Amino acid sequence: MISKKKALLIGIILVVVTSMLTFMITNTIEVVMGDRVVVSKSDYENLKDVEKLLGLKEYIKKNYVEGADDQVLIDGAMKGIFEALGDPYSIYMTPSEFRSMNEMTSGSFGGIGVIVTKSEEGYITVVAPIEDTPGEKAGIKTNDKLIKVNDTDLVGMELDKAVEMIKGEPGTKVKLTVMRDEVREPLVFEIKREMINQKAVKSEVKENDIGYIRLSSFDSDAGKDFKKNLDALKAKNIKGLIVDLRQNPGGYVSSCLEIADELLGEGMVVYTEDINKNREVYNSKGGGLGIPLILLVDEGSASASEILAGAVKDREAGLLIGTKTFGKGLVQSVEGLKDGSGFKLTTQKYYTPKGISINKVGIEPNIEVKAMEVKEGQRAEDVKDLQLERAMQEMLKQIK
Repeated sequence: MISKKKALLIGIILVVVTSMLTFMITNTIEVVMGDRVVVSKSDYENLKDVEKLLGLKEYIKKNYVEGADDQVLIDGAMKGIFEALGDPYSIYMTPSEFRSMNEMTSGSFGGIGVIVTKSEEGYITVVAPIEDTPGEKAGIKTNDKLIKVNDTDLVGMELDKAVEMIKGEPGTKVKLTVMRDEVREPLVFEIKREMINQKAVKSEVKENDIGYIRLSSFDSDAGKDFKKNLDALKAKNIKGLIVDLRQNPGGYVSSCLEIADELLGEGMVVYTEDINKNREVYNSKGGGLGIPLILLVDEGSASASEILAGAVKDREAGLLIGTKTFGKGLVQSVEGLKDGSGFKLTTQKYYTPKGISINKVGIEPNIEVKAMEVKEGQRAEDVKDLQLERAMQEMLKQIK
C-alpha cells in the first residue's frame, strides 16, 4: 500500500505537471486540430490586432470615396509602426525606397548632394551639403528646412519620399523652397541635378609643414583612403596635422574606427548600449599619430564625425576648433526583407569614452571660432576661412 505521505507527494507532482501542461498548451503551443489551429494566448491577442487592421483596410477599400490601393495601404501601415516611435531615424522603406537608400550610401547617385534628416517638428532638415555639389554651390546650408520641392509641400512628409523627390536624373532641374532661421522670408533655389560622385578624402601640405586632410564623409573606403593620404603627408615630414570634419554628416562607424587607429594610441574610441544596457566597447589599436593634432568641426559634423571628435576630446589627443557639432548619438541597424523592402531601426545609443551622450546636444569645441558669412557677390578667393586660420595659428604654437 502507498503511504499517506507518498500519496500526497504523488498528488502534488500530478497537480504541478498538469498545471505546466495547461500553461504550455494555453500559452506556448500551436496545435493543428482538423481545420483549426490552437495558438498561444499571446499570439491570439496579436491575431486580433491583425484582424482589426485587415478589417480597417477592407472597410477603407470599400468606402473611401477616392478609392485605395492594397499595397499602398499595407505600406502605410508598416510605415506607421515605425513613425509611432517618434524617432526620425527609424523608418520602413518600400523596395524602391530601399534601393534608393543603398544607391546613396554607395557614394554615387543623381541629385543635388545634400544629406537630410527629419526633425521632431516634421521638417526635412539639412544635416550638411556635400562638398563641391550643386546643393553646396547653390547656397544650401546646414539646418536649412526644406518646405517645398517644386510645388509639393514637404512638411510632415516621410523622409525617404522627400529624398526621392529631390533626387533625379542628372541635367534635370529641381526647385527647393527653404526656411532659414536668420532669414524672415522663405528662400527659393533652382538647382540643376548632377551625378554625385563623392570623394571623401583630400589632402595637402600647408605652410610651415602643416598637413591638412579634408574628410567630407565616412564612406566605405574612407579608412583606406585616409591612411593612404596620411602616409603621403608623413613622407613629406609634416610637423602637425589638421583634420577637417566640417559639414561631414558621418557614415560607416567601421571607417571611423579605421581612422581612429591612425590618429589615436590604444584606448577607447566609443561604446554603445542597447535596450538591455548591453555594452559594446570599440577601441583604437594604433600606436598614435606622434605629432600635434587638431580637428575642425561645426554644426554639420554629425554621427561618425562626432564619434571621432568625442574620442579626441575626451582622451585629450588633440584640439577641437570651430563650433558645436550636430548632436546625433544614435546607431541604426539596417535590414533588408525578402520582397526587396527594408527598414532602419535605432538599436543603440553611443557614448564618448567619458560616458557622455551627445544626442541632441553635440560636442563643444575646445576653441570656439564662428565661420565667416559669405556676403552676396563676394568672390570665393576673398572669403577668409577664420576657423582654418585659427587652427593654423594654434598648430604653430604646438609645433614650437
